[in-house]
Amino acid sequence: MKSIRCALSALALATGLIASAGPSGRATAQISAECDSLCDAAAKLVERFELREGAAPVRERGGWERPKKIVVADVPLADYLRTVVPGVEIVGVPGLRNYSAMAEAVAGADVLIGLCTPEIVARGTSLKWIQLLNAGADSCATIPAAVQRGILVTNLQRIQGPHMAEHAIALLLSLARALPVYAVEQNAGAFTRGFRETRGERPIEIEGKTLLVVGLGGIGTEVAKRANGLGMHVIATRNSRREGPDYVEYVGLADEYRTLAARADVVVNSTPLTPETRGMFDAAFFAAMRDDAFFINIGRGESVVTADLTAALQKGTIGGAGLDVTDPEPLPPGHPLWSMSNVIITPHIATSSDYRSDRTFTLVAENVRRYVRGDAVLSVVDLAAGY
Repeated sequence: MKSIRCALSALALATGLIASAGPSGRATAQISAECDSLCDAAAKLVERFELREGAAPVRERGGWERPKKIVVADVPLADYLRTVVPGVEIVGVPGLRNYSAMAEAVAGADVLIGLCTPEIVARGTSLKWIQLLNAGADSCATIPAAVQRGILVTNLQRIQGPHMAEHAIALLLSLARALPVYAVEQNAGAFTRGFRETRGERPIEIEGKTLLVVGLGGIGTEVAKRANGLGMHVIATRNSRREGPDYVEYVGLADEYRTLAARADVVVNSTPLTPETRGMFDAAFFAAMRDDAFFINIGRGESVVTADLTAALQKGTIGGAGLDVTDPEPLPPGHPLWSMSNVIITPHIATSSDYRSDRTFTLVAENVRRYVRGDAVLSVVDLAAGY
């Protein structure tokens, strides 16, 4: 929280100076910008995650003006932002998914900080900018009105990468060391020593094994870094180009994911949900995987054909699965995946972290400061691409 206070103090100073600038406003703005660049929280966040600015300052967008009303789906965040943007009405709504209250509050708002729904976008007729409080952008990209009205959308891409990557590695290590088997025995009060040779009960090493990252973006890169640190060979696919960090041995294009699956001991999905990725992990993909390989999903549940994954696990086509997301979510009671000993399901918590609030508050405050000043904002979403 200390880092947040540091960030917000500097941001409030910068914004306040600009708001009160008179004839010397241009010089004052330059001083404020220099002051803001010294703030450890914002500067380090941009550097650590290589956050990218939008292509142009927001002041060049049609209809831009200093916002009069901002609606925030987080009361503590709204309280902080009032210190950053004096003179702007900031409405805090409790609950990130309190969609009905957000839809009521968004009338007359220039900026929404929260999540997208068709109703919220429809009622927010004055919205110029939506700052999403998650990494995924499909909720906005699939709303035609958001695209047609040219609403600027930013998200939390990249800053959620470390904890999502660690969750993927935790799922992998849990499967590799057969921890689900031992968790059941612990609950039963059983202590069974001895070597086990049954697949799914035999712990294995991951050093020297190959991990395929499907979706080498901000999150996928963090997964690759950690897998490499554990001595794994890392290969990957990405949608745009074949370039990648040195610790990724091969980067293929998106259409190579099935071919590369045959080389992998572990496959991690970190793709965003787009029309191209929906249902991409199907029976043909699982048939291409090795029969002892693990499938880890920290991306989107809808990228997987659940019936095909279930069948692949039941038939022994693949070795196991670690799922932080499913389709549907949650799975219905009695679904076979719940009771499989080689499957771990966590309730969409890969985005949770003790650092999440600090990073989120700092990025959102930085973007609010930039937007009010008319500068280029960070982590702009390409709604046409869906991420």
